[in-house]
Amino acid sequence: MDKRPSEPRSEFLESRTIDEIAPGDTATLRRSVAQQDIDLLAVLSGEAMPVSPGAASPPGSVPGPLAASLIALLLATELPGPGTVSLSQSLTFHGTVAAGDVLELALTVTACDRATRELELACDLKTEAGREVASGSLRVRAPETKIRRHRLELPDIRMSRHERFRTLIAEAASTTPPVVAVAHPCSAAAIAAAVEAADFGIVTPVLVGPRARVEQAAREAGVAIDRFRLVDAPHSDAAAAEAVALVRRGEASLLMKGSLHTDELLRAVLARDGGLRTERRLSHVYLMDVPGYPRPLLITDAAVNIEPDLAMKRDIIQNAVDLARAMGIDTPKVAILSAVETVNPKLRSTLDAAALCKMADRGQITGALVDGPLAFDNAVNPEAAREKGIRSPVAGVADILVVPDLEAGNILAKQLTFLAGADAAGVVLGARVPIILTSRADAERTRLASCAVAAKLARLAAAPVNLGKGAA
Repeated sequence: MDKRPSEPRSEFLESRTIDEIAPGDTATLRRSVAQQDIDLLAVLSGEAMPVSPGAASPPGSVPGPLAASLIALLLATELPGPGTVSLSQSLTFHGTVAAGDVLELALTVTACDRATRELELACDLKTEAGREVASGSLRVRAPETKIRRHRLELPDIRMSRHERFRTLIAEAASTTPPVVAVAHPCSAAAIAAAVEAADFGIVTPVLVGPRARVEQAAREAGVAIDRFRLVDAPHSDAAAAEAVALVRRGEASLLMKGSLHTDELLRAVLARDGGLRTERRLSHVYLMDVPGYPRPLLITDAAVNIEPDLAMKRDIIQNAVDLARAMGIDTPKVAILSAVETVNPKLRSTLDAAALCKMADRGQITGALVDGPLAFDNAVNPEAAREKGIRSPVAGVADILVVPDLEAGNILAKQLTFLAGADAAGVVLGARVPIILTSRADAERTRLASCAVAAKLARLAAAPVNLGKGAA
């Protein structure tokens, strides 16, 4: 809830003893309710109340926890203040509370027993517009002696709803999902990922691998696969080749990595005879939902190109731009990352960034605004960009981060995932069809989002530029 005071607050909290309190004394509190407040209360209550933005909440669910928290705050800080002991509450709830409501709480002393130090208080909680939310009475015990202490510095709390990925997954569900060839799904995690996506209506998998091992993996995962086509292939290399062949024959419009190594799958994809090569360089793009960042964030390349040269980076950028546009970002803002934001002849990434910006000016990269070199903070934080005096339509508001090499991209993506709580859906572009890469460490939501991104691209396959122009 909005904790900004209407007037400067004292650095200290000080209680009132029973001798300083009389019937008629009142304390008030005014707070604005944010969606994050409702989310946090839902987390604490264990899904006992709805948390969807705008969802109606039954009387006594959201109002109850909110009322209790506001009452506890006012008792502990003002009336009687620090050292107060709550004895009982009797509240009646009259209506619902939604994000955006401004609540006004009043506690009024109705009785005072100096012998026991007990107080009776009337409680009235309304919206700013005067709508009743809760009312009732409280019984508390005032502290025996005056207590004075510093106000506590409370921790910041950031809630992540994963709303972007949930929306993406919901939009990808279809009664006629695209067919995906799953290469070597011979582990429980790999086959579970394909079945999950099928259960959500995102894809229809064709399982390609050694029949006995695929069936064993399904038993270990506890999933039924008799509804899916299973193409027997003796080993991982053969599974990769056959999965690619299914795509070439038009029997699948997506390719998905199972439990084989990424290099094995990409070898089959890049084979000069029978592969899925295009004139575009293959590259990996993470579509990330980062808590606290106000827009989807794409990071590339973190999985395929180890030390890309200038020509490779051009394709890496164009692949990411095409994906961003397919996801609804009309003119994505591309930040080319380095350690600094100025060109340094001794730092190759800054030279590449300068050249790539000029290539964008000359139409060698299309459909985006490109700027660099930019340090990470200048790319994603407007204030950091202003502090450095950077004037750019990209700085501070980037949609796409282009890293200098695979190591930097992999570290950045995993830091955001494991330290910042980001979701990261991954897809490889530049082949004839999108390639889905998932990891055993991925959450179900992340695996489904990776499939959803690829499925969305498959539906746009009539516009080949989105995936890289296919070779004959």
